[in-house]
Amino acid sequence: MPSNFIEELRWRGMIHDMMPGTEEALNKKVSSGYIGFDPTADSLHVGHLVQIMTLVHFQRAGHKPYALVGGATGMVGDPSGKSQERNLLDAETLNHNVACVKGQLEKFLDFNAGENSAEMVNNYDWFRDMSFLDFIRDVGKHISVNYMMAKDSVKKRLETGMSFTEFSYQLVQGYDYYHLNKHHNCIIQLGGSDQWGNIVTGTELIRRKSGGQAYAVTTPLIKKADGTKFGKTEGGSVWLDPERTSPYEFYQFWLNSSDADSVNYIRIFTLRSKEQIEELEKEHAEAPHLRILQKAIAEDITTRVHGEKALHTAISASNILFGKSTADDLRKLSEKDFFAIFDGVPQATITRADFGDSMSIVEALGAKTNFLSSNGEARRELKTNAISVNKEKVGEDFQLTSEHLINDKYVLLGKGKKNNYILIVE
Repeated sequence: MPSNFIEELRWRGMIHDMMPGTEEALNKKVSSGYIGFDPTADSLHVGHLVQIMTLVHFQRAGHKPYALVGGATGMVGDPSGKSQERNLLDAETLNHNVACVKGQLEKFLDFNAGENSAEMVNNYDWFRDMSFLDFIRDVGKHISVNYMMAKDSVKKRLETGMSFTEFSYQLVQGYDYYHLNKHHNCIIQLGGSDQWGNIVTGTELIRRKSGGQAYAVTTPLIKKADGTKFGKTEGGSVWLDPERTSPYEFYQFWLNSSDADSVNYIRIFTLRSKEQIEELEKEHAEAPHLRILQKAIAEDITTRVHGEKALHTAISASNILFGKSTADDLRKLSEKDFFAIFDGVPQATITRADFGDSMSIVEALGAKTNFLSSNGEARRELKTNAISVNKEKVGEDFQLTSEHLINDKYVLLGKGKKNNYILIVE
């Protein structure tokens, strides 16, 4: 028998709406359910993690999860929560995106778990041979225009204009649910609260077309305590792809969470038990400056998405930022991580010819770069032991050589604890 999936979501604060009878139906027997993912990019981002974790809990409860990627609906565009129509993608781009998304889902879901193995399905597989006439005859006749117009996702867009393509989206998504109910025995669709209207259309289509019973559960849309949008930074979305968002930046996103947000995040984005979480919260309350909750979340999610090696690199990078590091720690960083850590730090570029075989630290700080106002100021700071090269203190006679260049290209100069400078040799 399955464990109580709904109760697990409930104590974690992951239920927004639920159709009556859902909990009872899922507790009776092992069931199949699904969530749809929009393949409009070749990577998921942290905004998708709520739904991914919902499927994880579904599988851990003993049920069979399906991850549906919208190869067909990605060509249409979902109006839910949007103020304008999305760009439509070609088949080649969509296929590439679908493959990338599956690779990321495999880090969370077990696709080799026996009877309740996760499966990935693509709605293009059942829509590609369906003609428009077949669709409006076999699907459209079951759902009235009045029913579709009553949905919030439609009403909110009527004032600004909405194409027939977008208007038809809820029918297309509804048919997905019908198809998965008929061919894979999916009795529940899960999703964000903005998907409630589309999901309910699916349950209605199943009821009218086949007389079956289907259910719906939606999760709350995550907002930060300060009212800003979850998953966004000044640099844009926080992606699961390390080429888009480095593991260091990914780790820092969670580490920088507020205390109020962390109380929610540790329930939603980790698999820690209620008892473990309450113990962590107690420890955090006793010493909030240690950021125990934030570190637990950041370590858990970064390991799952990027692996332990990337986590250790991210932690090393964080230590560099807060002054607990060595030259060896700096050398382990990728160029992307290096510049992510020292974003906004003053930089100067000199040629290989100017650098030569070596350069005095006085010149590197003074006349050659203007990091300090003059060579004289550089000498004064050096005499007070205030200058470092790659986090190691140096004296007035120190010479920079190619051995000090990180990635054979740049060196980190420092004055005191707070002033850093990057010298780039090209």
